Amino acid sequence: MTALRIGAHALPNGLFVAPMAGVTDRPFRKLARALGAGHAVSEMVTSKRELWNSLKTSRRADHRGEPGPIAVQIAGVDPAEMADAARYNIDRGAQIIDINMGCPAKKVCSKWAGSALMQDEPLALRIVDAVVAACAPLNVPVTLKMRTGWCNAERNALAIARAAEGAGIALLTVHGRTREQGYGGAAEYDTIAAVKAALRIPVVANGDIDSPQKARLVLQHTQADALMIGRAAMGRPWIFREIAHFLATGTEAPPPATADVRRWLLAHLEEHYALYGEFTGVRSARKHIGWAVRALPGGDAFRAAMNTLDDAAAQQRAVATFFDELADRHPLLPAAAAANDASALLTA
Repeated sequence: MTALRIGAHALPNGLFVAPMAGVTDRPFRKLARALGAGHAVSEMVTSKRELWNSLKTSRRADHRGEPGPIAVQIAGVDPAEMADAARYNIDRGAQIIDINMGCPAKKVCSKWAGSALMQDEPLALRIVDAVVAACAPLNVPVTLKMRTGWCNAERNALAIARAAEGAGIALLTVHGRTREQGYGGAAEYDTIAAVKAALRIPVVANGDIDSPQKARLVLQHTQADALMIGRAAMGRPWIFREIAHFLATGTEAPPPATADVRRWLLAHLEEHYALYGEFTGVRSARKHIGWAVRALPGGDAFRAAMNTLDDAAAQQRAVATFFDELADRHPLLPAAAAANDASALLTA
């Protein structure tokens, strides 16, 4: 991968954290960047003005302490509302606006947002035009994330990609599945390769990139400018530096020290509690802890016990003790955890 820019923003590398609702909040994005990701896109923010003051949206629009460039993904179906949402998030620190045309979740697609927009190309392009027009006077680049199409018979990513480039999109990400697939089946990369061959702007490949070896294969097949990693980073945020090491040297990086994983997870928990408060933070942190320990010796039993804890101090003590005891037996993280099965992880 060569040096990459999004508008005026130079990125340290072409390894992106995928926007995942309920996962890639500010604490997770900061952790992933600290462990080698070159770019991170926020959870999607609704374009509905009446929801902007909700607790969920206010948290997603809070970028305090987050390194730049700050990229915010917006979702909706009305061009004017999407333009307003872009300006709203720019006022709150967004330096890059990303349009969601890739989410397959029923609650999103039932409102014809996310990947459902790929069924209505004229509307999708009106949204692109409106958001680019809103962002251009503010010198904020707009990116777009989409799927290969609505269904196997309607793989229209290439047509939308060409039109989006013509409308001023600065970078395009393609997830190698249709909306119909959701997260099932295997990602295909031929469509991504076709999009990359047809466009001049940077193209990012996404889907089933769960190891350094797979990262290299996807880059070779698609010739993409960058890679976006989602589910494989859940519980394994160091995958970004593992991929960077492998692409640079052709050799696998050693597993992280168990003591380092302990330190990263505890620091992540502190950031998590600070964002959500103790009551909500302890409960929402359980999934992150569960992903981190699921493939470790004793992980299932620990996860069951940890899920009964309801205060931050007890949760932190339990995590610290678990990893202290694990480090006594395994100074380096056991290989099973370093290669956890991303297909078994669930995301919105």
